[in-house]
Amino acid sequence: MTALPPSAKAMVPFVSVDNMMRLVHRVGIETMLRELTDRIEEDFRRWESFDKTPRVASHSRDGVIELMPTSDGTIYGFKYVNGHPKNVASGLQTVTAFGLLAEVASGYPVLLTEMTLLTALRTAATSAMAARHLAPKGARTMAMIGNGAQAEFQALAMKAVVGIEAVRLYDIDPIATEKTLRNLQGSGLLVTACSTAQAAVEGAEIITTCTADKQFATILTDNMVGRGVHLNAIGGDCPGKTELHRDILLRADTFVEYPPQTWVEGEIQQMDKDYPITELWRVITGQVPGRRDATQITLFDSVGFAIEDFSALRYLRERIAGTDLYQNLDMIADPDEPRDLFGMLQRAAD
Repeated sequence: MTALPPSAKAMVPFVSVDNMMRLVHRVGIETMLRELTDRIEEDFRRWESFDKTPRVASHSRDGVIELMPTSDGTIYGFKYVNGHPKNVASGLQTVTAFGLLAEVASGYPVLLTEMTLLTALRTAATSAMAARHLAPKGARTMAMIGNGAQAEFQALAMKAVVGIEAVRLYDIDPIATEKTLRNLQGSGLLVTACSTAQAAVEGAEIITTCTADKQFATILTDNMVGRGVHLNAIGGDCPGKTELHRDILLRADTFVEYPPQTWVEGEIQQMDKDYPITELWRVITGQVPGRRDATQITLFDSVGFAIEDFSALRYLRERIAGTDLYQNLDMIADPDEPRDLFGMLQRAAD
């Protein structure tokens, strides 16, 4: 008996790194960042419809490997992601990732994709979404403290979504700053390399910190943060790692994604449990105010949450439909008779 070819549901669309890069260039990176920002905000507006759990993390002396799952009841998604700061010394990425979407009704996957690039895009889009609601009106200058793999994405997202015109760069490694300066040439941004973090934050209405070392650190001290500034602290993503002096938090109104995860991984792990925080989705849905006045310091204590990845995966699935930017993988065993998996295996020898 000849086996039938696999059904359509057995073939899973796969987006490779090459095809992801082709998609970004075809759409345009700023357009893609704007669209991703809107898609993430759309899902934040229906925050209560999602399953939510802190990411499942496996920590080691070398770094962390994590799974980030969520579902809206119709589609399930997860991301595999690592964080290994020492990788750079070996010529490897600090962060790598891949992700999957599946139908809840059948459990069958409907998308498999690289997410190293997509995570960089969605992280920048999430920062821009928060700044759209929290940054001072008319903000035109941002400071980027930490000029690693995320820096250019952050700058371009703030330009595309918020209207930033100038970026001031600082990193303890001047080679990283030179790389970012070079990559942002021709972007339409006025980019300045600074010799200290203090110099970088001067005149900036938005300050983004994105450093990699997994330790308690003081990237910004209290005296460096003036009134009216919006802070994006996006480097924190695990216990024992922070970037801001706790005195900054005492002066700021702090907004978070999912509190059970942020209390463990974010800047607020430094604070007592009665420290006031606001879930960002409540601001986006209009339940609570975000920025109230021109003197307020706002802090988005972002550690990255699975719903943001879900939004990015959902966006990608729609964006590649009808294109040549994916390949079908024969991933799901598809016997002619669902209960005869062994028979399918036997016939493969013919």
